Amino acid sequence: MEIQNIKQRFDIIGDDPGLNRALDIATQVAGTDLSVLVTGESGVGKEAIPQIIHQNSPRKHGVYIAVNCGAIPEGTIDSELFGHEKGSFTGANEMRKGYFEVADGGTIFLDEVAELPLSTQVRLLRILQTGEFYKVGSSKVQKTNVRVVAATNVNLMHAIHTGKFREDLYYRLNTVPISIPALRERKGDIYLLFRKFALDFADKYKMPVVKLTRDAQIMLQQYRWPGNIRQLKNVAEQMSVLEKERLIDVDILQKYLPADNPDNLPVLNTGAGKNDFISDRDILYKMIFQLKQEVAHLKEIVEHQEPRHIPSSIDAESVAPSHGVSITAVSDKPKVIHDTVYTTIDKDFEELPDIKVEQLSIPSVNADLIKKCLEKHNGRRKDAAAELGISERTLYRKIKELNL
Repeated sequence: MEIQNIKQRFDIIGDDPGLNRALDIATQVAGTDLSVLVTGESGVGKEAIPQIIHQNSPRKHGVYIAVNCGAIPEGTIDSELFGHEKGSFTGANEMRKGYFEVADGGTIFLDEVAELPLSTQVRLLRILQTGEFYKVGSSKVQKTNVRVVAATNVNLMHAIHTGKFREDLYYRLNTVPISIPALRERKGDIYLLFRKFALDFADKYKMPVVKLTRDAQIMLQQYRWPGNIRQLKNVAEQMSVLEKERLIDVDILQKYLPADNPDNLPVLNTGAGKNDFISDRDILYKMIFQLKQEVAHLKEIVEHQEPRHIPSSIDAESVAPSHGVSITAVSDKPKVIHDTVYTTIDKDFEELPDIKVEQLSIPSVNADLIKKCLEKHNGRRKDAAAELGISERTLYRKIKELNL
């Protein structure tokens, strides 16, 4: 009964066991101060979980702040989260409180937490461990009592392996994991959600509600919904506004469901009115591009650090920029390890069939793949970045560097 009350209060539709399990965990953990990590694909409704936790916790009368970590520029995110002192940097004309200071006694929701820079991850880890933080430009320790709920659609274990996310921070945030199922895993809820959205938009736009034929309902449930609930809501709104016919059949519905077959290779939009499949060679380029980027980054780090800063006990694949975090020395000969890694990877590239290593320089592969991805997604940088496996911020930087 409690789960049904939660659904009514927060306008949640569906009776899928996976969804019910997520809501049950959220209500159980609400009364504690444990950190929660919400995972799930983009568009599944992860933002509802921290609100449920906050509103059912002793902190419900405190401040609730939702922060989209991916939307804040890297250069200002520390100031946004932790505040800054007057004169600490150009443009800091007055002292500013950060979100962790403002939300003292309340809850902070860190959406897209995987987008945090490594230096900011260190600061966040300290708050989770001790409740202490420094404002930018200050040497005075401040205390805060904040409940942290984080969310991501990124595979954090992969991000840890590639050095983009701290393992210790992952385990601090993941004290209580909550996973939200994708819409395609909730087939019984799809039509219920569509009916809810259709009724809402009929009321909003003062027009009769759109309805689906039986065959259209089946098509709706069989579609993969890569954009999840957000995409379903958009489809319901588009049909409510654009279709004169209020009974939607298969032919009409199909116009609003983009082809999405995960068994096929992605289609490349050439801009000439024709669709070409990305070749196996292009996909191989993408894989090599990502791997060589990591190797180049690793080389740059090693070349600019004293050898004693890199312990031999660290697995070579996990080495990443420390961004101001020192690493305790335990070996006098770390360079041998990294030289071995470079030799092995270069050797692997040489063994690739029909492709010369010298043709796969990072700039050339960058430009080729970025152009194709941007063309495929009609210039939508967020979608292109997701396919390339990099952050949108990194894609912006690459476009500027390559003068695309």
